[in-house]
Amino acid sequence: MLDIALFREHLEETKIALTKRGVDLSIIDNFVAIDTKWRETTENLQNLQGEQKKLSAERKIEEAKANKLKIKEIEMLLDELTKNRQRLWYLIPNVPEDDVVVGKDDSENKPIRKWGDIPKFKFPVRDHIEIGESLDIIDMQKASSVSGARFYYLKGDAALLEFALIQFGLSILTNPKIIKKIARKVGERVSSKPFVPVIPPVIIRPEVYQKMARLNIGVDEEERYYLKQDDQYLIGSAEHTLGPLHMNETLLVESLPIRYVGFSTCFRREAGSYGKDVKGMIRVHQFDKLEMESFSKPEDSRFEQDFFVAIQEYLMQALKIPYQVVAVCTGDMGGPDARQLDIECWMPGQNKYRETHSADLVTDYQSRRLNTKVKNADGSSEFVHMNDATVFAMSRTLVAILENYQTENGKVAVPKVLRPYIGKSVIG
Repeated sequence: MLDIALFREHLEETKIALTKRGVDLSIIDNFVAIDTKWRETTENLQNLQGEQKKLSAERKIEEAKANKLKIKEIEMLLDELTKNRQRLWYLIPNVPEDDVVVGKDDSENKPIRKWGDIPKFKFPVRDHIEIGESLDIIDMQKASSVSGARFYYLKGDAALLEFALIQFGLSILTNPKIIKKIARKVGERVSSKPFVPVIPPVIIRPEVYQKMARLNIGVDEEERYYLKQDDQYLIGSAEHTLGPLHMNETLLVESLPIRYVGFSTCFRREAGSYGKDVKGMIRVHQFDKLEMESFSKPEDSRFEQDFFVAIQEYLMQALKIPYQVVAVCTGDMGGPDARQLDIECWMPGQNKYRETHSADLVTDYQSRRLNTKVKNADGSSEFVHMNDATVFAMSRTLVAILENYQTENGKVAVPKVLRPYIGKSVIG
């Protein structure tokens, strides 16, 4: 959530910034009105509580009883105001960075650089499903009969290819020399601290999910898998439970940045996407992913995001898969994001670039909800800034590999960097 000072001291500037995201300003006005009422009621309650102490000390029993009833009424009102205030506060997205492209949806995202040559094949291009089925390494038909649409079985070499990607990704992110090399290319201010591998829980409590700003009750619940009996949710990405690792903690400034790389299975209902990508592994309900998460000083968070993107580019260049880096516009960014950059890989089966990676700068939007702070050298404290970014979304990365590395004889060449992990140079 946003700093309350933005609404109390910089309201017009905040409205202008949020207008770029298409926010209904009536929500802002309603929030400001209820915040004003909340402050007035809080002050009123404090005055009555002070009066209660005075009446009790003076043994004015009847007056104290009457005042106590007033306190109870005000407490009930304040409780209701607090709930409504937080509900509206949580609905307001992050303020975009000044250089974020203003646009209504993904059609207005802006490619900012490209890498790699689009492959030219001397034979009819097949998509990943044709390839996977012919090699008996992907089975979506059986998965559909077992689990429903948009699930898949990875078999044999496809499963080994996923495990190879996991090992390759971890070997890079935990290697101090490689991380230092990537960091230096971004800038001297970027720390060369490597990542700590984590396998996080894939189930999260509703209140924590809301603090991560990845669940808005009554707004996007249908996108999440809800476990009614337990009142819990399945996560949609590893950062959903990596982010709360330091909930209600104050970190020492010398410990920052803290960087994690988490592996988890991810679950998404893909509500609202019916009719889109119904074939294949681009948009599915369950997939595995390696994800980066970091906690940094506020002044370093923008550099941290650029560093995350540099890691993503290093990995895709190592795999030799053509891609473009895209600046995501205000209308397509996630609610917690102040700035979002995507990587889109070339998919020969679709003859276009498709999103495979995201890098989200969320500033203090999540940490303010999570109450995660940093204690500075001068003794002051402030909310940390947080970043999250994809290392590999396995399903989409496998699609990119199978389609870009397909051969005329129906086999698939294994990217050179993955061969030590999979133990072969060709699949099929």
